[in-house]
Amino acid sequence: MAENAQGSSYWEGYKEFWAERFSFLGNYSRFIKRDKPIPSWSNSDVEEFIASDPVHGPVLRTAREAVQYSLTGSALGALLTAGYAWKYSRSPHGAGLSLLAGGVFGWTFGHEIANHAFQLYRVDTLAAEAKFMEWWNKKTGGY
Repeated sequence: MAENAQGSSYWEGYKEFWAERFSFLGNYSRFIKRDKPIPSWSNSDVEEFIASDPVHGPVLRTAREAVQYSLTGSALGALLTAGYAWKYSRSPHGAGLSLLAGGVFGWTFGHEIANHAFQLYRVDTLAAEAKFMEWWNKKTGGY
C-alpha cells in the first residue's frame, strides 16, 4: 500500500512538471477545443488588430516580421545542406533527408537570429497572439 501511494505521488509530480513546461497550451485551449472552428482571417484583419491594440499590436507585428527570418533560414538551410549532401554522396535519399534536416536546422537558426534581432525575448508574443485570437473571435461573433 505504501508503494502505491509513493508511486502515485511520483507520477503526480511528473505530471505537474510537464504541465508547467507546456502551460502555454492553456492560452490556446479555448480556441482549439471548439465545436465550431474560428473563421479564417486575412492580413488586413491582422493589420486592423495591430492598429486597434496599442499594447499587443506592435508585438504581433514584430512576431510576424520575425517569421520571415525563420522562413529564409529554413530555405537556405535546406538548400545548402542538401547541396553538400548531394555533392559528397550523390545519394538521392541522403540529399532528401538532409533537405528535411537542413530545413529544420535553418528554421531554428533563423528563429534565434530573429529572436535577438527583434529582441523577442523581452516581449510576450504568445499573449499577443492570444489577444488577437480573442479579438477575432469577438469580431466574428464566436463567443
